[in-house]
Amino acid sequence: MTVTDQSASAASPPATVGRMRVAGPMHERFEEILTPEALRFLAELHDAFAGEREERLAARDRRREQFRQGADPDFRPETAHIREDPDWQVAGAGPGLLDRRVEITGPTDPKMTINALNSGAQVWLADQEDATSPTWRNVIGGQLSLLDAIRGRLSHTSADGKQYRVTAERQPTIVMRPRGWHLPEEHVRHTDQAGRERAASGSLVDFGLYAFHNAEPLMAGGTGPYFYLPKLESAEEAALWDAVFAFAERRLGLPHGTIRATVLIETLPAAFEMEEILYALRDHCAGLNAGRWDYIFSILKCFAGRDDTSVLPDRGEVSMTVPFMRAYTELLVQSCHKRGAHAIGGMSAFIPSRRDPGVTQNALRKVAEDKRREATDGFDGTWVAHPGLIPAAREQFDSVLGERPHQLHRRTAASITAQQLLDLRIDRPVTDAGVRGNVSVAVRYIASWLRGVGAAAIDDLMEDAATAEISRSQVWQWIRRGVRTEEGTPITRAQIDAELSRLLVDLPRADGDRLEDAAEIFRDVALGDDFPAFLTTGAYERHLVERS
Repeated sequence: MTVTDQSASAASPPATVGRMRVAGPMHERFEEILTPEALRFLAELHDAFAGEREERLAARDRRREQFRQGADPDFRPETAHIREDPDWQVAGAGPGLLDRRVEITGPTDPKMTINALNSGAQVWLADQEDATSPTWRNVIGGQLSLLDAIRGRLSHTSADGKQYRVTAERQPTIVMRPRGWHLPEEHVRHTDQAGRERAASGSLVDFGLYAFHNAEPLMAGGTGPYFYLPKLESAEEAALWDAVFAFAERRLGLPHGTIRATVLIETLPAAFEMEEILYALRDHCAGLNAGRWDYIFSILKCFAGRDDTSVLPDRGEVSMTVPFMRAYTELLVQSCHKRGAHAIGGMSAFIPSRRDPGVTQNALRKVAEDKRREATDGFDGTWVAHPGLIPAAREQFDSVLGERPHQLHRRTAASITAQQLLDLRIDRPVTDAGVRGNVSVAVRYIASWLRGVGAAAIDDLMEDAATAEISRSQVWQWIRRGVRTEEGTPITRAQIDAELSRLLVDLPRADGDRLEDAAEIFRDVALGDDFPAFLTTGAYERHLVERS
């Protein structure tokens, strides 16, 4: 029986298959995803890799403590032979990934899936991570959207009766982004060989269900099971993914190298291991992406609590043209093209406005500037968050690429140093408006996330978990460092708490808006003595898990 037949014919699964137990409720059509065969595959993945995952996460904690104690990231001397070997190359683009000049990102609910497939982009990043609030309905509902879309049967009717269908003759190649290694899936439980039951890995659940159900139909359609890998911090974490891919290929009867991955370089430690990450994934690697927003968050996190690093100014002033961000992107393009990998640029947060033509004009101008810089810097493609921005982005890449699908031929020998990557000085102030904006955006985004919406348009920008992380991290840092704003206002816990109270009064309110819960989460992750590694982990456990 083929994988497709299994997904189509299976009845409702038992509560437990092997060492994997479904702890979440079975909503409509969930049995099509959580089949006994799929759960058995998840159990095999966890049996093989859950222990290594825990070891990699423990290594993250150790490294973070070293940074807290004063160590700085650096290029690893023990892997210099990988960087210095001129001969090795990655597998490169799989079928359907040769031309990636414009990629659209977004969550996997039915409406957004249809909009993405009709967008005209070359690639759709089907995001089960930062743009998706990991409610149980979203996690499995997103898998259902992808299942239906890949089989050409997806449609959607909105609450007001509007019909959505896929009408584009040429649809983007789908590249699915599973959750990062650190995130659990509490609604699926795995019992290890010692008899301990724990939450499943969100990464393995997202990857496993998608690959199990869709590998064959994707290949039949001329592409393949492709993935964006988020939040990696080391080559060892990349090697773990490579082992997962090889295992899945053997288990599903796929030729070795069928699975292709693009790694988001969105943590500071990973920026010092780009070539090592490419090498670890070389049989399955298509490229790297400059995940700019998480990268800024990672810098704040790595140096949280230290007094010997520069304080970053207002969020809007930390642009891609400041020196340390320029060094990061130059190193990424250089590393990719040296090894035959695509270099994909990041996402501008600007989005069009239905209400204000001036906002739309400004968004198009800003996006064009950003994409012109990326294209001339050597990137092979870029991200947008809204279909209306695709023409502006494509125009800039077309002007550089012409008829070529990429610019892998562009090679540079510039030497990017650790000092350049760590020079965080930006000669701009922290302002009262910047403080208020961070508090307001973070609270409104968290409230949206709690309501199940992981990508939210706020103040004409597209916000997701990464931008909320920047906002709360900056507030924590400013308090910790005793910063005064340009206007002379001291940034203190009491001042931010008062700002939160004002915000809850001033914002428009509605039943179920979750703003009080969001403000409480913000207090926990921005005003406490400790710096939680991610705001989403505690909030997920407290608010999104459906208890049986």
